Amino acid sequence: MKNSLKSKYTRFRAYQLGNEGSSFSYFDGSQFTLIEARLTQISRPRLEAELKECGVEKINCLHITSWDDDHCLKNELKEIFDNFMPARIEYPGYDPHTDNAKECLNIIKAYKQKDASRVIQKVDPSYIISLENAEKLGYKNIFYHPKYISENSNNNSTIKLFRSGCFNVASLGDVEDSIISARLRRCSIFANEVDIFILAHHGADNGFTTSAFLKAVRPRIAVCSSNYDNQFDHPKPEIRALFNKYGIHLYTTKTGDIVIKSINPHDKRYQVFNLIANSTEISSTKIFESKKSKRLENNQDTVRNIYKNQKPFWKFNA
Repeated sequence: MKNSLKSKYTRFRAYQLGNEGSSFSYFDGSQFTLIEARLTQISRPRLEAELKECGVEKINCLHITSWDDDHCLKNELKEIFDNFMPARIEYPGYDPHTDNAKECLNIIKAYKQKDASRVIQKVDPSYIISLENAEKLGYKNIFYHPKYISENSNNNSTIKLFRSGCFNVASLGDVEDSIISARLRRCSIFANEVDIFILAHHGADNGFTTSAFLKAVRPRIAVCSSNYDNQFDHPKPEIRALFNKYGIHLYTTKTGDIVIKSINPHDKRYQVFNLIANSTEISSTKIFESKKSKRLENNQDTVRNIYKNQKPFWKFNA
């Protein structure tokens, strides 16, 4: 088999912000990615602690899925640039439509001008098309969307599967289109390799997270970024019911940060910790085994049969 199991010290963290918004990080043993340009008084020390735990001082990549304020806020974007100096910025592929979003794009371009070695990448359909096709059971991250630009800005959110570590994390931004959902669940890699699922649009019941989607993908863990008293009551009761139906473990940042880390020798098992707000105390913990590790234990014929009836809707990260 071309791909083989690797030892990859891996950490994922969902940060409690104390207000509306999302912030996550993914570390694969060498590269540290901050997902969304949000940073609050509550999350800042947690991010600093996470970087220290990973043994790095700076962010390698800042990945922004949407121009909405709860994903990218100009003052917090500036602070991320000033204090954590990411070398690469992946920003939304659709045109910013608010004053805050337009200012954020200007800040990103100015950040590049200060240092030519910094990479800024607009994740738009032309970029997606330019990427190489992905391979099953690999350790390269994958971009799935936007494959086109929609009139609904939520459906232009960047969809990316982080799989360069021991376990895989699907980031979906604010997508809410049932067609995008259907395409993803029919994609062989996505359907067979997602371990942790960051809820689309914070767990809204908008047509994306359906019974058919969860039945096909069956992530081990669902993560919802929402403050305790959010006005939309995310995640919605209908979505919670679906997770219960398919035995998917739901964790939210309402009660504190969520930390997921690989277990030595960092090739198969990982452990999730739900922390108590504003502390390092643990409210619950559970151990899981990554999907790709189980797949890689099979022979080539078995793997081929698992993937054969699904469409190759994917692209490599550059």
